[in-house]
Amino acid sequence: MTTSIGSGEDAGSVRYTYRLRVSSTALAALLREWDRCRWVWNECVAQSKAASKAREKCGPAGLDKRLTGWRAELSWLGAGASVPQQQTIRDFAKSRAKALKDIKERLPLRQRAGMPRFKKKSEADPTLNYSVRGFRLKNGRLHVAGGIVLTVVWSRDLPTAPSSVRIHRDSLGHWYASFVVRIQAQPLPETGAVIGIDWGVKETATTTSNDHDLAHPEHGRKSARRLACYQRQMARRKPTRGQAASKGYRKAKRQAAKVHKKVARQRQDTARKWAKKIVRDFDRIAVEDFRPKFLAKSTMARKSADASISATKTCLIEMGHKHGRAVHLVHPAHTTMDCAHCGVRTKHALPLSERTYTCTACGAVSPRDKNSAHVMLVRAGLNPAGADRRRPDGPQARQAA
Repeated sequence: MTTSIGSGEDAGSVRYTYRLRVSSTALAALLREWDRCRWVWNECVAQSKAASKAREKCGPAGLDKRLTGWRAELSWLGAGASVPQQQTIRDFAKSRAKALKDIKERLPLRQRAGMPRFKKKSEADPTLNYSVRGFRLKNGRLHVAGGIVLTVVWSRDLPTAPSSVRIHRDSLGHWYASFVVRIQAQPLPETGAVIGIDWGVKETATTTSNDHDLAHPEHGRKSARRLACYQRQMARRKPTRGQAASKGYRKAKRQAAKVHKKVARQRQDTARKWAKKIVRDFDRIAVEDFRPKFLAKSTMARKSADASISATKTCLIEMGHKHGRAVHLVHPAHTTMDCAHCGVRTKHALPLSERTYTCTACGAVSPRDKNSAHVMLVRAGLNPAGADRRRPDGPQARQAA
């Protein structure tokens, strides 16, 4: 089964994220707004649980009506802006609908989206969503509902007027503004070339072109020693229950967060550069629609997580959509068992230790991952194949002729 993501003039909605410079006055106002939105979220969770026990419906329309009553009853809640509180209800409704859909489809527990939970002040990072009527840009500064003015570090210009903005704080205490804008596709010159991509652990991506293989960057392994040092410091200085954290514990925690942030940015940078190279050199791309969740319970969990296969695949799809390239997602079933030359499937699955594929029908010998990458082209229709999964010019076709 192959899913094609076509190219069009409209590349869709994307996010442009910028760093924020937050003054002490704006910081206090943002935290107050977050306290109100967090209370609304927790109240929605409580109302949802009560409705589930009573077998009643709890949709966004009913929660909107209750929000009006809450704002009238509680003066401190009504003092805040209504836009982020309404967006909080929308986010809750989407999260709950996704969880109910997974339950209805009877997905395995490890693949289901969990039901919305209560947000604790000490654990949840502040996140505020504003629709187009809740913010405006004036003289390069961001004005949001409630009279909060924020200074944006404009690293690049917005292509169009934003439709919404999400203000959030990361684990390091840095504030960001993420604008949602619609962009037009930026087509690149056609090359007439095609490529097949197979994901792996030893090498993150193996392609039909030797010059475009993506080796395992091992960003996490290179930073593991420093991260372990800070984690040991946190373990030694961990406060007892009910006791405030010491200065040394907070310092070690911040250092560990910095290492995690750096590794995440390195992975994202590597994925974007590789994806841009693929999109620039090839018109049509056949990608294995690989779901690496099952690797989390295997002996390759750490190395597969460090490879960040899912994030790299997402970057490739987004980059292809942005530049007008056709991306074909190929179902991964039996891709390591089929021969890319004649289409014959082996009777038994190959063990992971066997890295060379040898076809018992035509005798073709090739590296296992390279063969799988060529299978992606055949299944996507970019490398002509017959209905019986055999190449028209293969040895079996010639023999039949």
